[in-house]
Amino acid sequence: MRHVIALDVGGTGMKAALIGPDGELLHQDRRATGRERGPDAVVEAVLGFAADLRAHGEERFGEPAAAAGLAVPGIVDEVHGFAVYAANLGWRDVPLRDLLADRLGVPVALGHDVRTGGLAEGRTGAGRGADRFLFVALGTGVAGAIGLDGRVESGAHGFAGEIGHIVVRPGGLPCPCGQRGCLERYASAAAVGAAWAAASGTPEADAADCARAVTSGDPNAVRVWQEAVDALADGLVTALTLLDPRTLIIGGGLAGAGATLFTPLRQAVRRRVTFQKLPSVVPAALGDTAGCLGAGLLARDLLDATTAPSEVTA
Repeated sequence: MRHVIALDVGGTGMKAALIGPDGELLHQDRRATGRERGPDAVVEAVLGFAADLRAHGEERFGEPAAAAGLAVPGIVDEVHGFAVYAANLGWRDVPLRDLLADRLGVPVALGHDVRTGGLAEGRTGAGRGADRFLFVALGTGVAGAIGLDGRVESGAHGFAGEIGHIVVRPGGLPCPCGQRGCLERYASAAAVGAAWAAASGTPEADAADCARAVTSGDPNAVRVWQEAVDALADGLVTALTLLDPRTLIIGGGLAGAGATLFTPLRQAVRRRVTFQKLPSVVPAALGDTAGCLGAGLLARDLLDATTAPSEVTA
């Protein structure tokens, strides 16, 4: 059976799948990245995992995978196939696409993890059927994916969708990117967790703890949460003013709060729009499988592009 390899690399773990011609999941697996052994060891772990998947597919389905898709964090040069920078993995200018293609002997597509997850959400998840969508992941940081007619825009230099670095509080908290007041310093799961830890006097508290305290009516938690929601709404309205999406998909760890997030967020966005058309604001549907499923879509798109019949000219 013809199939592709899909691999999503995170900071500590990797998710993988073999995906059939109609998008069916034929096999799934997970492994640690082994980042404690250094960046070269992580690269080898990725290549070795992919090679094992290839062998499994060949044994089980009678033929090796026809292509592979790889989603990685950080700054990604999708055109040239490089992981330009990933702080949590120690990568700088790693030619992952070529390394993996050499190891597997098949064409490989490389994508940014959030844009790849956004691709899956847009085509098969919460944005299915929307011609224009914006996917925003609220995790350790805040990142986005701009969906246009079934594809995701990477930008001229691979930075499209970096909504987390829209400045929403000028002169505010310093951000590792070099700016001050960036959205992700106020509305990421990490930022909410840090703010609640300080407000509650509980160093180990996180964003989920804050959400639970909000539902129980804790006034300090409500204040921390509303500050994050207001910052997020400011950033989202800037984005929808520029992009005019039909659907706004919110995912990542903070989205797990459900109505505790979405009810005040929808209200806050609605209060801020004037001439803009209000998009549907919906939770992501695919959870932590989105990156892996999106990597499979990248691989299938690559196959479609390489196997399409040539144009015949008279």
